[in-house]
Amino acid sequence: MPGFHRVIRIAKGIVKLLDCLMSAPTAPPLNALRAFEAAARRLSFTKAAEDLDVTPGAISQQIKILEDWVGQPLFRRLGRSVELTDAARASLPALREAFERIDDAARLMKLPLRRERVSVSAAPSFAAKWLVPRIARFQARHPDVQVWIAADMTLVDFAYADVDLAVRYGPGLYDGVLVEKLMHEEVLPVCSPDLLASGRPLVNPADLVGHTLLHDASPDHDPSCPDWSMWLAARGISGADGNQGLRFNQSAMVIDAAISGRGVALAKRAIAATDLAAGRLVAPFGTESDKVGYAYWLVRPKGRTMTPALQAFLDWIRLEAGGDDWVI
Repeated sequence: MPGFHRVIRIAKGIVKLLDCLMSAPTAPPLNALRAFEAAARRLSFTKAAEDLDVTPGAISQQIKILEDWVGQPLFRRLGRSVELTDAARASLPALREAFERIDDAARLMKLPLRRERVSVSAAPSFAAKWLVPRIARFQARHPDVQVWIAADMTLVDFAYADVDLAVRYGPGLYDGVLVEKLMHEEVLPVCSPDLLASGRPLVNPADLVGHTLLHDASPDHDPSCPDWSMWLAARGISGADGNQGLRFNQSAMVIDAAISGRGVALAKRAIAATDLAAGRLVAPFGTESDKVGYAYWLVRPKGRTMTPALQAFLDWIRLEAGGDDWVI
């Protein structure tokens, strides 16, 4: 029964670690625990050293200190790579939670110095075209709360980044964090009023033949989001080349190109909402749109204290997203 013996071995290792923690006269060395967490996360002493801005030798020394302290190995050395022992692997989630608590406490200590502040990470296009145009309404309701907006495409490591909340566009599958759907997304054709009044007809999809198409090639890889070729094919338009035109790697750039009259964009509705409401864009074929599989999600760390400022911001952004996307 190899599985049974493995469970017994893990259990014994955990018990030994707990015995060390209970019987040791002093707390475990914090620097050694930091080194262990980084090495365990990266499975590399060299990469852990890069994360902590120390030398690989310093990481190795701290791991040795911790192994001496607990009285058993925490890593198996496999040439240039390492792997965790069973007991080390079992203890890692609790250690990460402890560090998150420490980081949370440090943030709370800073609150009186930085006033009430909410730090939000959002994709550049969403930040520029949806969040920033609305933020004045939040400031009017909560003038004492500072809002810091960081435009970033990458996932946030809440254990290290000074970020309270992230807004991400995707499938919503984010591990180890609290995830809440903010709003769905749709796509529809948009263009500038000047292009619509230029004399070249743009009354129905077949009129796209001869118009420049603007493509949103942003790197979110939504398999359900139609491109121009798919959109035209779904409407039986065979005379238009769905691949011609200009391509942009950010949704906001597609919108700006459409506003400047460069062509017709197949745009994300939430990203285009501000400019549609302001009349800088129009929907030539009406407001019927194609719903896509991806959505916008509120992502925040588990176990972190909910400050009044963050609660106020969450209440506000939910209200904004639940309203009419076309009204700014």
